[in-house]
Amino acid sequence: MALHIYSPAFEEGGVIPAKYTCEGADISPPLEWSGVSAKAKSLVLIVDDPDAPDPKAPKMTWVHWVVYNIPPTVHGFGEGIHYLPSGSKEGLNDWKRTGYGGPCPPIGRHRYFFKLYVLDTSLEFPHIPTKAEVEAAMQGHVLQAAELMGTYKKGD
Repeated sequence: MALHIYSPAFEEGGVIPAKYTCEGADISPPLEWSGVSAKAKSLVLIVDDPDAPDPKAPKMTWVHWVVYNIPPTVHGFGEGIHYLPSGSKEGLNDWKRTGYGGPCPPIGRHRYFFKLYVLDTSLEFPHIPTKAEVEAAMQGHVLQAAELMGTYKKGD
């Protein structure tokens, strides 16, 4: 069975409802996944926007959320999750804080990728890691990967 991530709030390639953005409640959308390998030791969720600041001339990938060491028995996160599953930890987003930061594009329609990775290990850091540090630690340990992409433009 292949790994699959989806949201009951929006379809693959669809518009992310404003509720989950800086123009709304800025809470995380509900996410669900299936097909996690029996060999999994932990999961990683990274949410980012490769279209920053302007989709016509992107200069960086803006990190919205980093969650690692999600237990493989977890099959999703509820809307506006306040308490992560036991053992889960958060990395820094590009606002230099932990937690979810919703879409807030300065110009144009941006793409937001919700990337789920299944690892054969757990990750340990002596500090709160960045996305780059989490990705570096994942090298050689990714068993499966899946992504969900949604879009948002201010005013949607």
